[in-house]
Amino acid sequence: MKATSGHFMLDAKVEFKDLYDIFAEILTTFLEETEQMPDDDDILHMFIYLNRKALKKNEKPEGYNRKGTMRMVFPLGSKQFYIKANNESSEVIVLGEKISKMLTKAGIKHSLQWDALGLDVN
Repeated sequence: MKATSGHFMLDAKVEFKDLYDIFAEILTTFLEETEQMPDDDDILHMFIYLNRKALKKNEKPEGYNRKGTMRMVFPLGSKQFYIKANNESSEVIVLGEKISKMLTKAGIKHSLQWDALGLDVN
């Protein structure tokens, strides 16, 4: 199976602040798996810090929306986040399932949908 995006639809009771404790692990895994890990550890710590700062205030974080092979996006107006690749790939499936397992282990109720960009998923 291949996909261009994997969408983590958060349960109605989940708040962004619930992602605070697991976010560093999710972002680090995302960057490692997509081979986008910054050369400088300070940059990684900055990404984690800024995203967790928003999460602590129960706000939507930035994610990782820089030019690269894949992005992690927290869209406005919905309780979800997604990973998106430039091309259809089995890597999206593998990474999506890894992140889903992390969320489940952390007790974050969610569902995982593939290629749901542009669909009304709320």
